[in-house]
Amino acid sequence: MAENEIDYNIVFPDAVTSETHWRGTKEPVVILLGWAGSKDKHLSKYSSIYNEQGCVTIRYTAPLKTVFISETFGYKELSSIALKLVELLYDYEVENSPIFFHIFSNGGFMLYRYIVELLQSDKQFNSLHVIGAVVDSAPGSGNVRGALRALTTVLGPNINWVLRFILLALFAVTVFLLRVVMYPVTKYIHKNHYDTLREKPATWPQLYLYSRADQVIRYMDIELMVETLKQKGVPVDSFDFESTSHVSHFRDFPEQYTQRCRSFLVACVKDLHGTETKKRHPVHKL
Repeated sequence: MAENEIDYNIVFPDAVTSETHWRGTKEPVVILLGWAGSKDKHLSKYSSIYNEQGCVTIRYTAPLKTVFISETFGYKELSSIALKLVELLYDYEVENSPIFFHIFSNGGFMLYRYIVELLQSDKQFNSLHVIGAVVDSAPGSGNVRGALRALTTVLGPNINWVLRFILLALFAVTVFLLRVVMYPVTKYIHKNHYDTLREKPATWPQLYLYSRADQVIRYMDIELMVETLKQKGVPVDSFDFESTSHVSHFRDFPEQYTQRCRSFLVACVKDLHGTETKKRHPVHKL
């Protein structure tokens, strides 16, 4: 793979499925941003929710080093990946389709942050029609314990215990110093994903799926984000699965999870067409 390429997967629906669900309109393009350490086989189970609905899906998971190292030390490596993902829409000539995001954990949300910033700041992408986003088990802020649990899961059970201890200790000290002790200073140098999207959020509709039983991302962080978006006038909804562990809502409640995602997507598409109709046929008050 060339140095400037990213490892993604794209799936196009067959014409019959697309026509059945979208009846001649452009089928949505769903971009799934995986959690740190997730494999494509994991994301493919989620993308099937949308493929069976006649959508184009793009699956991508950011490399571990960008999530746990680059972002921790303030290097914006994910910003270049964000640009490449957006450019894929033009490469595959789907830039005029409705765009929808499905984001998992902080690993996906960190990348999503840079995509949002890019779409907010770069005029060449003004024509993109982002219609909504589902956020699964994110975002969290300044949670050292949760970050350690996430890294422990990513490292897996087969790594040497001495190496595991050293890596976790170094990561814990680094996160604590940069994100807790020095936070009053570092937040002005490199704002984290959580603070950035609380201050200047995306304005499209958003659905947050989470659980108060999550041991990696604190549910209070997610609820605070949702409340902030409501105060800023962003269309937002949320659902607490209550008993599920981190990024496990689909595994434990597949039918309910699928229904919520699909219903939200359909509602976002309807909102887009309703807005376009009003622009073409404005209502003139007498």
